[in-house]
Amino acid sequence: MVHHTSLHVAKYPVGIESRVRDVYQHLSIGRNDITCMIGIFGAGGISKTTISKEIYNMISSQFEGSCFLKDIRETSKQASGLIQLQNKLLYAILRKNMDVCDIDRGVNVIRHRLRSKRVLLILDDVDELVQLENLAGDRNWFGLGSRIIITTRNRNPKADSVYEVEILDDNEALRLFSRHAFEEEEPIENYAELSKKSSDLKGRSLHEWESALDKYRKTPNGNIQKVLETSYDGLDNNEKDMFLDIAFFFKGELLANVIKIFDSCGFSPDDGINRLIDKCLITVDSNALWMHDVLQDMGREIVRLQSPKELGKPSRLWFHEDVRHVLEESTGTNKVEGIVIDLPDGEDMINLGSDAFVPMKGLRVFINHNAHFFEGPNYLSNELRVLDWSKYPMQSLPPNFNGKKLVVFRMCDSLVMELGQRFKNLRTMDLIDCKFLTRIPDLSSASNLVELKVEYCASLVEVHDSVGFLDNLSLLSFVDCPNLSIFPRSLKLRSLHKLNFNGCTSFRNFPEIEGNMENLRTLHVEGTAFEELPLRNLVGLSVLNLTRCKKLVGLPTCILVLQNILNFGRMGDNRQSVVAIEHTTMEDQIISSSEEQLRP
Repeated sequence: MVHHTSLHVAKYPVGIESRVRDVYQHLSIGRNDITCMIGIFGAGGISKTTISKEIYNMISSQFEGSCFLKDIRETSKQASGLIQLQNKLLYAILRKNMDVCDIDRGVNVIRHRLRSKRVLLILDDVDELVQLENLAGDRNWFGLGSRIIITTRNRNPKADSVYEVEILDDNEALRLFSRHAFEEEEPIENYAELSKKSSDLKGRSLHEWESALDKYRKTPNGNIQKVLETSYDGLDNNEKDMFLDIAFFFKGELLANVIKIFDSCGFSPDDGINRLIDKCLITVDSNALWMHDVLQDMGREIVRLQSPKELGKPSRLWFHEDVRHVLEESTGTNKVEGIVIDLPDGEDMINLGSDAFVPMKGLRVFINHNAHFFEGPNYLSNELRVLDWSKYPMQSLPPNFNGKKLVVFRMCDSLVMELGQRFKNLRTMDLIDCKFLTRIPDLSSASNLVELKVEYCASLVEVHDSVGFLDNLSLLSFVDCPNLSIFPRSLKLRSLHKLNFNGCTSFRNFPEIEGNMENLRTLHVEGTAFEELPLRNLVGLSVLNLTRCKKLVGLPTCILVLQNILNFGRMGDNRQSVVAIEHTTMEDQIISSSEEQLRP
């Protein structure tokens, strides 16, 4: 076999060994009857190149020819860049200058000269299909036993098998940091906690570390930023907006909700979200959107650089000092599209400028996690898609605000008493611990509403009849609303999955069910004053909670034919019965439960 010069891998290859071992398993080394293409993908800076170099050093001597073709993405942008790459590939394997002068000829030369050679070819940093098509368009371009490895930031490279590079775990990251900062396996004394937060501070004092890290919390390291921005730069404008919105506002939010928000903004999320996933910029886990902290920091820095000196001009605001300045000094502009407020402990008061929101005509997202305001706004943008305002300080929303574009509306621990908006695109309405709220208004215009949660609202008395006829409603919850007594007389909610009246102690008459609400799986009526439960049309019910229903005269006989019920709880006075009911023996088990347990 030919001897090959080893490539430099990394000064401190922490965590590389286990990842190289994982990739090696995909290569099927020893099988010379097949030619394989293997993809290694992951976000920028995650060590894809380092891993592939180590693989090259391990196995290149086992092939008749080998080539590590680096920087494909950058080189292909240059004039005749792909031709340069083709010539490098041919020279590395054949040790002969082929002087390819056009792409098509290069393809033919590669295919003709290498089809009988068993080669190792590593294509590093591929970001477009055209690069593959002109460098390694098909397995049959190479001899049996060849291995082609592709490193990329895209999730779906053209390959037989794909390996996703995992990020370093906390211990590995700390070891790598310690090697760079102290040239030790572990941080030196007094630096351990700070070492978990950043890295290019070798030889500096503890005070300098603290000062630098305070800067990094707001402004990430420029070198890291440059590496990560490459994937972002390859996005179109809509995809960039979605990435930035997720970085600022929607990390951890349900994918379905975020898609609706993006759709209402005209961002084309069905395709765009997949692009962000393919670029390894976001992930979806448990139906929620997630993003690595480093990528989130990158997004924030991209926006900060839009206007580093004028705080009211960046498109999105998150840093608490910037947010405070804009809202207290009324320095916002129509360039501001979103604000999220998360203040440090002990700094939770904001003295809102009287006209702070007036210039922000394009505001799409406003999220307040923990700030207290002395006064409320006299204006809100009608471009708002998300209004999530904890501790809202006024009895109503500003008179100019129509809420027609709202998709998510949340208020917690707020002073709001009434809502007069005609919500048109609303998907989520959560009103939690709004102690002065007395009535849920007409929501007939909110035909897209999926979730309505009104919980711990002590003054709530009435819910408008329209709530009983919202076709898309999946969750309807009124928990611990002790004065709720006026409710729709009937429900026709064909999409409803969960219904909760727990703690509504003044609620006496359970609404009539119109038609079969076959999607309803869960019904909680704990602590209510219901005397009867008309359950006949709840044919899909599987969980029924009757705990502390002291007024209930008895279970309806129709419960015997609700074939999907798996369990229900019932407590009268101080006794409780929880019965597990299997589908096949449901009737026998209900009948065998003592009458004493089921009687109030």
